[in-house]
Amino acid sequence: MTNNSFVIQGGRILPVEGAPIDNGTLVVRDGVIDSIGGPETPVPADLPTIDASGRWIVPGLIDAHVHLGVYEEGEGWAGMDTNELTDPVTAHVRAIDAINPADLGFADAVASGVLAVNVNPGSGNPIGGQTVAIKCVGRTVDEMAMVAPSGLKSALGENPKRVYGEQKKTPSTRLGTAAVIRGAFVDAQNYQAKRAAADDGKPVDRDLKLEALSSVLRREIPWRQHCHRADDIATALRIADEFGYRLVIDHGTEAHLLADVLAERQVPVIIGPLMVSRSKVEVRNRSVANPGLLARAGVTIALTTDHPVVPIAHFIHQAALAVKEGLDRTTAMEAMTINPARILGVDDRIGSLLPGKDADFCVWSGDPLDVLSRVETAYIDGVVVHG
Repeated sequence: MTNNSFVIQGGRILPVEGAPIDNGTLVVRDGVIDSIGGPETPVPADLPTIDASGRWIVPGLIDAHVHLGVYEEGEGWAGMDTNELTDPVTAHVRAIDAINPADLGFADAVASGVLAVNVNPGSGNPIGGQTVAIKCVGRTVDEMAMVAPSGLKSALGENPKRVYGEQKKTPSTRLGTAAVIRGAFVDAQNYQAKRAAADDGKPVDRDLKLEALSSVLRREIPWRQHCHRADDIATALRIADEFGYRLVIDHGTEAHLLADVLAERQVPVIIGPLMVSRSKVEVRNRSVANPGLLARAGVTIALTTDHPVVPIAHFIHQAALAVKEGLDRTTAMEAMTINPARILGVDDRIGSLLPGKDADFCVWSGDPLDVLSRVETAYIDGVVVHG
């Protein structure tokens, strides 16, 4: 019998997709959830049993927007690989090629219940590069990766305007940033048309930038749009209408001002970071009440620390503060589990506790939204990775 097959009994289980189960039973075989239920659930005689009485069993949390491994803590410039600031359009660069699994932040993530993340390039470029959804433990990023790429990062607002304005290059304004993005998509459309029209004997030379943008146009991966202000969110919607891709709003500081529009269009918002100062003009309306405003309007939300902007160990604390300011508790848990899993396209594997899914979960000492609770044991694929 492998060490990733066992039974946990007696705890309060939060499946997320389903009602909480008191005195629950969770059966794991070969790193996969075999069954879940109440105390009457059959317990296989061949499996060891772990007593979780008085504990809470919760799916691994998922932060859908971080810079773990590409912006290493305590390393200075040597560990800073978030932005390739040599060209406004770097759709061909991939976060997976810069992630260091030895970044201290991964251990912090696991110890605080975050077992999976989506690593993004930075927001210095109008088009920053390809994101990757990974689990938080592994010797190499290839072992950790679940979906690569899981999206293509883009930025509107102050950051690209500042970076290239200081270089006296385009884009130095919001209208310039939008023009760069639109121009890149037109180039990708022309590239697709050229490839479709090419004779078999005359292949079109490959272009990694345009291939990445074409995957967005074909709706294979989402367009991950960094934007804070409501006017930038409106621009994101306008460009998405023009080119027809799947849009995800990242940060969404003022998304509540357009909540009805986002809800009607079913555009999800990955909101945060929440525990930060108003460090620039476009985040002056930051508030831990905003997730609740969005959720009550019918917008699908996920939470983010934007680690290392907010250290990932405080992911759960952001949720607790949002609940304090009106976010429904159930929605808060969904915003850290199944909602980001769906946004990243990994909800068939993680994000809830259901038979057939990966045994990625944590045993908490109590209610995870209680600041006094802590992760006692964390499992990825049924293997203990913390505790």
